[in-house]
Amino acid sequence: MNSLAFPRCPSALTLASTSAPATLPVPSARIKIRRSRRAGAVHHIVAAQRSSRIVAMAAAAAASSAKEVLPSPLTSASEPPPLFDGTTRLYVAYHCPYAQRAWIARNYKGLQDKIKIVAIDLADRPAWYKEKVYPENKVPSLEHNNQVKGESLDLVKYIDSNFEGPSLLPDDSEKKQFAEELLAYTDEFNKTLYSSIVSKEDVSKEAVAALDKIEAALGKFDDGPFFLGQFSLVDIAYVPFIERFQIFFSNIKNYVITKGRPNLQKFIEEVNKIDAYTQTKQDPQFLLEHTKKRLGIA
Repeated sequence: MNSLAFPRCPSALTLASTSAPATLPVPSARIKIRRSRRAGAVHHIVAAQRSSRIVAMAAAAAASSAKEVLPSPLTSASEPPPLFDGTTRLYVAYHCPYAQRAWIARNYKGLQDKIKIVAIDLADRPAWYKEKVYPENKVPSLEHNNQVKGESLDLVKYIDSNFEGPSLLPDDSEKKQFAEELLAYTDEFNKTLYSSIVSKEDVSKEAVAALDKIEAALGKFDDGPFFLGQFSLVDIAYVPFIERFQIFFSNIKNYVITKGRPNLQKFIEEVNKIDAYTQTKQDPQFLLEHTKKRLGIA
């Protein structure tokens, strides 16, 4: 059975016996005071951690809510920026969902002043990008500390680990494990849904099952509308593609991906309240026409 479908476990606090419990000794006043002090100390530590996270999120939200003036994409006729001059640069294409992942992470952590956006025109990309920046010739890539790194999910993790701002992963071990399972599923999810889009048949049963799997995953934790409850790198990994699939399936297949999937509907509603994400969104009609042309769909 796939672990994404596991229901919540029952509580481990079950009685070992139905017989009457033995009478327990009454703790002394001194023991009560010690316990009270320990409980108070733990409470203050947890409260301080929570307060620190809230402050970091508020600061990042303030930074990400400011409207950013984005540069025009660089073409084959454009000169390269002054490479490896100490500036941290995130190379993106505005319509690319993979680049959008790293872009959202950068915004959410409030790094607009620390990581400069450099847009590349993929239809007319400059030769220097492959020759001098990133030999893979793909986006996204990150120029940082005289090195260039690539691969979108790796970059999201790198940005989270190496820059200030609210963490994109919770401390909870169960949530971390579930995050890795979901991240490992992203490629299969995307491939399954794209295959259904280009097919001349109706929406495939595999695509329906994949969407149902996402619906179930979004219901695993009840402390928020996102995959791990609160917004995390898992949401960043999926939302650029869910955004596009909602548009593509509605217009190409006449299929509403949120119908009968309230968790997915709520996820889309709530993520669209996050400035770090909405500032990366592109015009839906442009995305539709661009993708139909790229996939050869009439």
